[in-house]
Order: sequence, then C-alpha cells, then structure tokens
Amino acid sequence: MQKQRIIDFWVGVFILCGFAAILFLALKAGNMGSFSSSGTYSVEAKFDNIGGLKVRAPVKSAGVVIGRVGKIRFDPVSFQAVVVLNIENDYQFPKDTSAKILTSGLLGEQYVGFEPGGDEANLVQGSVIKSTQSAVVLESLISQFLYNKAADGPATPEK
Repeated sequence: MQKQRIIDFWVGVFILCGFAAILFLALKAGNMGSFSSSGTYSVEAKFDNIGGLKVRAPVKSAGVVIGRVGKIRFDPVSFQAVVVLNIENDYQFPKDTSAKILTSGLLGEQYVGFEPGGDEANLVQGSVIKSTQSAVVLESLISQFLYNKAADGPATPEK
C-alpha cells in the first residue's frame, strides 16, 4: 500500500511538470513570456505599411527588447496604420528617435526597431515618433524587380 502511494505521488509530480511545460510553451508562443515589473509609457508611430506586425510584437533597440506593441489601429484621415508602442520606463529615448518595422531573418517575425536620435528631450507618455520606416514587403520587392526587368526589354544575344 505504501509503495502504491509513492508511485501515485511521483505520477502526480510528473503530470504537474507536464502542465507547467505546456503553460511555458503557450506563453512563449503567444509572445507573453516576459513580464516586466517596471511600468511602461506609450508612444505612437504612424506607418504606411505595417506588413505582418502584430500586437505584442517586440520593440527592440540594439537587439534588446525594450517594450511591446500595445495596439494597432487605422487612421481614416491620414490612411496610415497607427502603432501604439509600450516602452518600459527603464529605457529613455530622445524625441527624435526613429522607428522601423524589421523582420527577424528572411521570413521571421516582425518587430519594431528603435534608432535613437540626439535630441536633449526624451520621449514621454503620448509622444509621437515622426521618423518612421514601413515594413519591407517581399512580394512588392519581387514584383518591382520583375517590372524593371520587363521594362528593360528582351535581352539580345551578342554577335
């Protein structure tokens, strides 16, 4: 009887470890793996094209995650995507910081990259980043390349 209780205990421990592993993987897959103890401040950036950028995508500077994308909406007046970026209070950036939508690897996840400027004043809650660069869409690059090749005309063999 005592041996059965020990086996039951270890089976329970094994099942709890399995649930913890599944929870960990779910948080990582949902981009919720990092919980910050410090607060955040929100800034906005307008982009012509955000590609496949999603809410909770990382905001990075020099490869370090400094925040997350908080909200994405469409501005019907300027016809641009407005991206709300939640930056951790630990990281302060100049007002003339630029934001780019970049891709990890060739077909990886998209994220927002910050390049700090040289202004004396820092971004604060509600600031708007003026200098932005939209996402590079692979399909448009390919179509532009093909269009340019077609405009050049057929290649003629040399004699």
